[in-house]
Amino acid sequence: MDGVQALLNKYVAKAREHCISLRSKRVSPHVLRHSAAMELLQAGVDCSVIALWLGHEAMETTLTYLHAHLELKESALAKLKPYERAKAERFRPSDRLLEFLNAL
Repeated sequence: MDGVQALLNKYVAKAREHCISLRSKRVSPHVLRHSAAMELLQAGVDCSVIALWLGHEAMETTLTYLHAHLELKESALAKLKPYERAKAERFRPSDRLLEFLNAL
């Protein structure tokens, strides 16, 4: 068994004595890695920085974390104002713009 895994198992066993919700969860170094990446995203760290930190070869791999986090999507959508279809109007150039174009 890997040293990191052995230490993690030791401390997870101890934590399960006090935290009932941990008893039904699988905790591994890989799970901690994903959890850390999600925390970094929530903290506003740029995806490219997280990709470097995780050692991902392609940015697309890191972007899966964004897709996995519904709360992050909802907060981003909440910042947008609702789309309102504007009435199409014909463009009317100002006199100043017409003067500029005529001078060319």
